[in-house]
Amino acid sequence: MAFINSIVNWLNVKRLSQIDFFKQHPNEIQNETLAKLLKKANRTEFGQNYDFKTIDCLSKFRERIPIHKYEDLHLYIERLRKGEQNILWPTEIRWFAKSSGTTNTKSKFIPVSKDTLEDCHFRGGKDILAIYTDLNPETGIFKGKGLTLGGSHQINNVNNNSYYGDLSAVLIQNLPFWVDFIRTPESSIVLIDEWEEKMSKITDITVNENVTSMSGVPSWFLVLIKHILKTTGKNNLLEIWPNLELFIHGGISFTPYKDQYMNIIPTDKMNYIETYNASEGFFGIQDDPNDDSLLLMLDYGIYYEFIPNSEINSEDPKVLSLDQIELYENYAIIITTNSGLWRYMIGDTVYFTSKNPYKIKIAGRTKLFINAFGEEVIIDNTEKAVKQACDKSGAIVKEYTVAPVFMNRDSKGCHEWLIEFEKKPKDIDQFNYLLDNALMNLNSDYEAKRYKSITLERPIINIAPENLFYNWMKKNGKLGGQNKVPRLSNDRKIIDSLLRFEALC
Repeated sequence: MAFINSIVNWLNVKRLSQIDFFKQHPNEIQNETLAKLLKKANRTEFGQNYDFKTIDCLSKFRERIPIHKYEDLHLYIERLRKGEQNILWPTEIRWFAKSSGTTNTKSKFIPVSKDTLEDCHFRGGKDILAIYTDLNPETGIFKGKGLTLGGSHQINNVNNNSYYGDLSAVLIQNLPFWVDFIRTPESSIVLIDEWEEKMSKITDITVNENVTSMSGVPSWFLVLIKHILKTTGKNNLLEIWPNLELFIHGGISFTPYKDQYMNIIPTDKMNYIETYNASEGFFGIQDDPNDDSLLLMLDYGIYYEFIPNSEINSEDPKVLSLDQIELYENYAIIITTNSGLWRYMIGDTVYFTSKNPYKIKIAGRTKLFINAFGEEVIIDNTEKAVKQACDKSGAIVKEYTVAPVFMNRDSKGCHEWLIEFEKKPKDIDQFNYLLDNALMNLNSDYEAKRYKSITLERPIINIAPENLFYNWMKKNGKLGGQNKVPRLSNDRKIIDSLLRFEALC
């Protein structure tokens, strides 16, 4: 084992030095990245339309190329899906990561070039292992296999030259053949469309493997783990996989799930690494187990810009470079990538916890917030409030969604929560009080609206029956993968649908 680890560490030396270099020279690396992207794409249709050849400074780049949302690039992307090439990016694009849609489209199809696969997503996967093995030189991770829980959508072909699926499915389909020797289960099972069939087959195969690591979305992995424990009759995962030591997670906040994982994997030797890997690119890795911030990966062929939250809806928003950001301010991310996404607003918001090196935390979505009464509550607020209320009450929250109850002539507004508990609080009124006060402490706008209940009344909390969210998603064909119930909504479509479904059950 020591021999394998020494080889891995030797291979990682060069890459770790490159990571150290971009930590020390972030702005130079970013400027160099932008110049390379413009040069490589100057003969594409998009590059000729905006005359990339004459863009020789950042100010020209910003003056000439507008900020894009998916709708703005939709027609270009549809042409790519039909087989046209050299439109947004010069190398062939055959793969598209399917994700949830926008106001105008049911689904988004994000182009994934070979450059992005190799220099971004796959490099990110390698960097996770490089960072982890550097932090844990005596690791036994390579003695066994990694359990991967992929997306719920099989690869589909638009035509003979164009394919789409969940990002995880696209990545799995393009991995080299030898990866199957260090991963379980094999690709054909990971890519099964039907969630419950996939869960059953994964269980049958992996309980007999030496699983040393897991990677996937925490919520769906928890469903799989509980199924494995129920099937085997075991009390915790270490009874099945005694050498398990690492969970690589991302996609949603880990905070609401951490206590459950610690109960299911009862050892202080278990390690958790968060990543920020979206359909549009691989952005961040947790490189310090004592800091849940994510190192912004600056040499993956992505150029970053940031819009302050207060400017998001402005017709001419203020756009900042990496060297202009302030710590603990919320920003919408704008990316220019090696798949031809030019000044693209991905919809996520982050804040920086460090400038040396640049580290971020995900704050929420530009559209995933509640602002029905000027309260501007974002996902980061509710995740932290739920955690604080659970810590003080002993409760464990499994799933939740929040929506506004709008004012009418006879009543004020409030927020309505639908919460499925893994462990219910002894006193739901006390939990409500703790949750409400945590939100007021975390968000001054919410606190102002709650002052003496002038604008907002105390929240309403409905306790959901067991598996309500799971069964609702099953009914709607959204089990597995990157599917998740939106935590926050500015309308009542989601919560009312869940409540109606509950009434029918």
